[in-house]
Amino acid sequence: MTGCAIEPDWMGLSGSDFLAIGIFLAVALAPYIVAVKQGTSVALATVLSLLLVTFYQMVLDMGFLDFSAIGFFSLIPACVDDPIQAHRMVTAAWLHAGWIHVLGNILVIALAGVPLEQRMGPKRWFLIYVIGLLGGNIAWTLLHPNSYTPALGASGAAFGILGAYMACWPNDKIEFPLLFFIRAWPVWMIAAFRLGLEVYNMYQIEQGEGFSNVAHMAHLGGFMLAWALARLIAKGAPSPLDDAADISIAGSSTSKAVRDAATANMGSIDSDPWTGAGKELEGEAARIMRKLREEGDELETRRAWLEELAEQVICPVCDGEVFPQLNGEVCTLYCAHSNKHLRWP
Repeated sequence: MTGCAIEPDWMGLSGSDFLAIGIFLAVALAPYIVAVKQGTSVALATVLSLLLVTFYQMVLDMGFLDFSAIGFFSLIPACVDDPIQAHRMVTAAWLHAGWIHVLGNILVIALAGVPLEQRMGPKRWFLIYVIGLLGGNIAWTLLHPNSYTPALGASGAAFGILGAYMACWPNDKIEFPLLFFIRAWPVWMIAAFRLGLEVYNMYQIEQGEGFSNVAHMAHLGGFMLAWALARLIAKGAPSPLDDAADISIAGSSTSKAVRDAATANMGSIDSDPWTGAGKELEGEAARIMRKLREEGDELETRRAWLEELAEQVICPVCDGEVFPQLNGEVCTLYCAHSNKHLRWP
């Protein structure tokens, strides 16, 4: 210990406390494990993770376990130099003061985070997310170094997403609620408006003309650190830096650059695992495979033929069911029993 007198700490936890911590980690991490295993969006996994943890906070507040998530996981600026309390710098970003608080953050993470993930790829996106949350917590700690007041929320990470998007693809248009209108706004306009509002609020508080329990400096810190590092992190991403989106990115729509990157990652269909296992396809399955090779050079046609093929074939290893799954824009066939048996093309 370094003398940070705060309870609870790891040394004073009971068996029920460790159970509560284990459930917290399971709830927070489960969406990411599923996303990695199934190749789905990490941004949407983050949204689900934050929602599940908020629900778990409600359960704890109802007294089912004698454990305070805010007491143990929130950021305490005065204790950041205590190794036993170091987890708070990260875990605080999964806590929120209520549903309005968490919904405000996941709105940004979903609407801006999903298209940014399409641009950067999931690994780079998650690195930006962590940089944003750390930037927010570091900024708040530097401003309030002696504070024992808990700080919590994913706002720094959410603003980090805006900062990174602003740095790399400012002209993308995404559906976003701004000035009471939900429409496709340029990223630079969304970022400038949200950042300007934060600076204005900080100025009002500094002048003694207002009071807020919102950590505006954490928002600014997350934005600026992600903005400063984003272009370095985005090198080699699926989309070239500063590529101008030719259509609005909303829902399942993507920019031409993202689509081209997905097409390049479709994988070869010149050979197949059934032939390789000595189990030549026959009849309808063989016809579909032939059409797949003739017409499967576009995302949509490849997906259509792979979905039909999945209905006609079985796993060449275990004879189990085969199912198609979208990994971003790319369709892949998997064995229902194990990805190690079949993952093609």
